[in-house]
Amino acid sequence: MTPVLFERLLIIGAGLIGSSIARAVRERRLVRTLVVADQDPAVCARVRELGFADEVTGNAAEAAREADLIIVCVPVGAMGAVAAQIGPQLKPGAILSDVGSVKGAVMSVMAPHVPAHAHLIPAHPVAGTECSGPDAGFATLFENRWCIITPPEGADETAVERLSSLWRAMGADVEVMDLRRHDLVLAITSHLPHLIAYNIVGTAADLEEDMASEVIKYSAGGFRDFTRIAASDPTMWRDIFLYNREAVLEMLGRFTEDLTALQRAIRYGDGEKLFDHFTRTRAIRRSIIEMGQETDAPDFGRLAAEKPRHEQS
Repeated sequence: MTPVLFERLLIIGAGLIGSSIARAVRERRLVRTLVVADQDPAVCARVRELGFADEVTGNAAEAAREADLIIVCVPVGAMGAVAAQIGPQLKPGAILSDVGSVKGAVMSVMAPHVPAHAHLIPAHPVAGTECSGPDAGFATLFENRWCIITPPEGADETAVERLSSLWRAMGADVEVMDLRRHDLVLAITSHLPHLIAYNIVGTAADLEEDMASEVIKYSAGGFRDFTRIAASDPTMWRDIFLYNREAVLEMLGRFTEDLTALQRAIRYGDGEKLFDHFTRTRAIRRSIIEMGQETDAPDFGRLAAEKPRHEQS
């Protein structure tokens, strides 16, 4: 049995990630007291109904006073305001972390509000679904998924290890990475694919009415998968693109150049170039499967993914 890792954990924001952390921590008994804070009274009421927290409050600042670890699970654009609210309340030795998909911006907006006697250790669990809200979370979300820890220079090693231990205890594989490196890597693996998905689905929506209805009617794997990604939380993704704009624009520029090269190959009938490119990209898919980040089950594992969650646990 995993020992208690923190006496008091405060999770701010009870969406998909926050509620999944709460469920994972509670199921594994990783903390003595689990507190969930959310500014939305309806969300707080629902968390109480679901029963995955020991305490539920709308006052994050008050809840932060006695917390040993605070994990901020709100959109990136709101993290600075949350840090300003709770920063003065952090006790000596407290660890403040987050789950944002952008790390450089998180560090810049949160760090000014963190007192010297506390530790700011940003983190990013690379896991999620297109669903949101306290009902969307589940305890196994982080199992066999990466959590990237991005401590600032000179960060307390003990604090980094304590945070890492919690993520490992929730089933995640932990990697420590530089802030800028993280933002570039996630720009190509997560942010750009979402941007492409939003764009393709938006293009379909802008087609003539009769064609748009046919696109929806005859959607198969490719377009259907894009719509899943494009159904992700609009507020969260708006903030991600705004706060990681430099890395996203850099990767978007490279993508545009490669797309133009494929366009040229199609225009001039260069089948060899197309075949070579598709062969190389197919190998990437195999590498992802070999690393355990995806399954080679039929239909891209969709049938397994669509099983009720209680059947997957």
